[in-house]
Amino acid sequence: MEKIVILTGAGISAESGLGTFRDEGGLWAQHRIEDVATPEGFVRDPALVHRFYNARRVQAAKAQPNAAHEALARLQRDWPGEVVIVTQNVDSLHEAGGAQDVIHMHGTLAGALCAACDHRWTAPPEMSVGEPCPACAAATARPDVVWFGEMPYQMDAIYNHLAGARLFAAIGTSGQVYPAAAFVHEAAMSGARTVELNLDPSTGASSFDDVVLGPATETVPRWVDQMLISQ
Repeated sequence: MEKIVILTGAGISAESGLGTFRDEGGLWAQHRIEDVATPEGFVRDPALVHRFYNARRVQAAKAQPNAAHEALARLQRDWPGEVVIVTQNVDSLHEAGGAQDVIHMHGTLAGALCAACDHRWTAPPEMSVGEPCPACAAATARPDVVWFGEMPYQMDAIYNHLAGARLFAAIGTSGQVYPAAAFVHEAAMSGARTVELNLDPSTGASSFDDVVLGPATETVPRWVDQMLISQ
């Protein structure tokens, strides 16, 4: 049966109370990306970066999955073929909504990473400067999230999935962050039909075969219903 590959971005979690880069008054609006989401920013002021991600971790822990997350989990459960969910989000709302084997290409707030030996472990609610790595004891613990200028995780696996997809869907993405913004082209070159579900058209909306506009909690469950009826 046909494989479906789904890319999700911040827009799918916005209705769960997690802000996007562009929300006014949110955590991102209070900081420059260069200061809190780059390796250079971490070297320059690790305490600031830890405070920022500690706040995001607390915010994410309070959030609940919404109807869009739950609908994708239902599609994954009931579709007779494979449904692969790739997310740019660092929250765990897909899993909380019932999804399995989600590919977190930008890491997760729930993880910690040693900058010295690459060991990974579950992050405590609050991380601080000088926190030692459980494996090598180096005082170089950082959030296990992909910052600007770093290579996203599991890219080989993602491209393999895109090459085998018969349908590619992008949900709640801005179309401005690469390499994810180019996934629609990768999928289309392999013959996949492509659809965007978004509150507003993304930068790359013209590259999709179909564009469905509206809040994710409305458009995604309706789209999933249509997919399951048509199988």
